[in-house]
Amino acid sequence: MKQLMRKFIRKASSFFLSMILICSIPSVRVCAGFEIPGTCQVQADSGAFYPVKTLDYGYDHNTYFSLRDIAMILRDTDRRFSLDIAKSAVSLNLGEAYSPVGTENVPWEDRENPDISLRRNECSVNGQKVFYYTLIMKLPSGNYDCFMMAVDLAMILDADLAVPAAGSLQINTQEAFRISPENLEQAGYFYGVNSVLAGDATTGEIYYQYQSDTPYSIASTTKLMTCLLAMEAIAAGRISSEEEITISDAAQRLSASDDGVIPMEAGEQITVQDLLVGALLPSSNECALCLAERIAGSEEAFVQRMNQKAQELGLSQAVFYNSHGLPCYTEDQIPSKIQNHMSAGDMFRLVSYLLKVYPQITDITSMEDATLSYHDIEVRNSNPLLYNMPEVTGLKTGTTNNAGACLVTSLAADNGTEEHDLVVIVLGTEDSIERGRVSGLLARYALQTFRTGGEEPEEGTAARAPLPLPTHAEAAVDWILRTAKKAHVTEQ
Repeated sequence: MKQLMRKFIRKASSFFLSMILICSIPSVRVCAGFEIPGTCQVQADSGAFYPVKTLDYGYDHNTYFSLRDIAMILRDTDRRFSLDIAKSAVSLNLGEAYSPVGTENVPWEDRENPDISLRRNECSVNGQKVFYYTLIMKLPSGNYDCFMMAVDLAMILDADLAVPAAGSLQINTQEAFRISPENLEQAGYFYGVNSVLAGDATTGEIYYQYQSDTPYSIASTTKLMTCLLAMEAIAAGRISSEEEITISDAAQRLSASDDGVIPMEAGEQITVQDLLVGALLPSSNECALCLAERIAGSEEAFVQRMNQKAQELGLSQAVFYNSHGLPCYTEDQIPSKIQNHMSAGDMFRLVSYLLKVYPQITDITSMEDATLSYHDIEVRNSNPLLYNMPEVTGLKTGTTNNAGACLVTSLAADNGTEEHDLVVIVLGTEDSIERGRVSGLLARYALQTFRTGGEEPEEGTAARAPLPLPTHAEAAVDWILRTAKKAHVTEQ
């Protein structure tokens, strides 16, 4: 028996070593290159077409457009805007006349790939501080230009986009920008995402869903269940938000690991309120563990309560292994790497319950930053939509290699008579940039659907009131450019 076991272990070790060697072979890059300069013909309404400098970042058709070029084209429309561009910041003021610098709507002065990086830069729109992924570069003329996704700008301006012909883009300043997830799905936009869902948590109505019944790893969005159980314990009087909890050795070890967020020392004390803020804003794994140990005596016992609560709420696809969402290994002879998982539909049910029973959670998740009483540690909210959309009230980000980048977003919507909580769930995007783009797009769609009932406004009756600033919504321009590409192939 021992010989058979040793033989098995040798074979298993050989197999795993082979897999490690295969995975260590450098992969071939399939992207088109970095910051590839190009040109697109852009038209405002039915006016003339003008060349606009573009940069394809990383992949073909991942296109960022020159703000200076577009500002010049829109200079004489009611969607005009002024620009002030510095090395790492942009100021954009709607309704103000643009002052040309002389480089607008002309070909690239240098066709070589510029050495710049895509960054989440601070922008000021009518004095409001927001953040967008942009490319800011210094032109040979000495002026700075900023390259932004066309849809990000279109949503800021509340102007619609169209493609009248291949290689061109039309900005319709007289039409409000609208989202159609069904068209995006048909175009394949959600193929790179595990699942998405947008709906009204107050009524339970689902506006749009994609692969929402399939369970996926959920990473740190797990902490929504952890905080739900913590709030239940507070409501039942078993703990209080002011209570001080002694930090365990296990919490200190987790804090000192690569997955640590907040430095902790075993034997010191931290309040329950600090733990809730730490778990929800910067996504502290050690804060979640401290809560679990205090509420149930051990994390193992707490996980049992998590799974029991999931059954009570009818979350049929939910399984929890820990309180924070990190990957963990089983204790088998050949360990399995496992992660908490649930479907987007189950997450919608969980969040709907949480917002109805404990709406005070948004008092925490709507904060951009906070200072913990524990060593006066400053923490910042990891939700990217919170900084660009005034309706956003939370809720939670999450990222692991297997889960991808996930985001659960809540929004406060008012129909004039009552307030509703809208929820957007995005599981398994490629990275945090795409997570923000997909979530921002669906958040805008959820607000659009709530306000209009999903119906197209009659011609000439579209509201022109200023809309909230969205974040990172490249989806529609992807669809537009892909459609144009298909039309170009058909013409050939």
